Amino acid sequence: MNPLERLVKAFTRLPGIGEKTATRLALFTLRDEKDTGRELAEALIFIKEKMHFCQQCQNLTEAELCIICRDPNRTPSLICVVEDISDLVALEKMGDYRGHYHVLHGALSPLDGVGPEELKIKSLMRRIEQGTTAEVILATNSNPSGEMTALYLKKVLAPFKISISRIASGIPIGANVEHTDAQTLSRAIESRREF
Repeated sequence: MNPLERLVKAFTRLPGIGEKTATRLALFTLRDEKDTGRELAEALIFIKEKMHFCQQCQNLTEAELCIICRDPNRTPSLICVVEDISDLVALEKMGDYRGHYHVLHGALSPLDGVGPEELKIKSLMRRIEQGTTAEVILATNSNPSGEMTALYLKKVLAPFKISISRIASGIPIGANVEHTDAQTLSRAIESRREF
């Protein structure tokens, strides 16, 4: 396999990158005079060699604890549980949440062989056992795996006598009620709050 084919094959292993896109990326990398390819290679090597999971929340970090867990202006007694780091990033972009996180690195999916042991649930329970947690917000996706994960967490966290909440779901801002599916409407009614 020649170097170009090797690079194309490497790009196709990335999610959402087909052979045509991989070929375009590989050719761009070769033609680019700004050293983008070298920067990309260095960034990939750095992230693989230097980054690891935060000992507390399972987010990515270079240090023992991630920047969020080290931030003294955040509320450590409030833990938002998310499925993946991309969910944490999305919530952080919102800018309103000032508590801590816990990343599960997936959701329960028995058909795919993902049970509680494959997720970072034990480390979440160890955090709560320390007695400093007041509330856990379950921010898993509202698909079947996310719902199953939220229900499982509610069950295993119930003995801790802490507040357990679930993010609301329903009609997105700007959407019309008449164009919303029945399940989403039902969830919107269930998640209603005083106005």
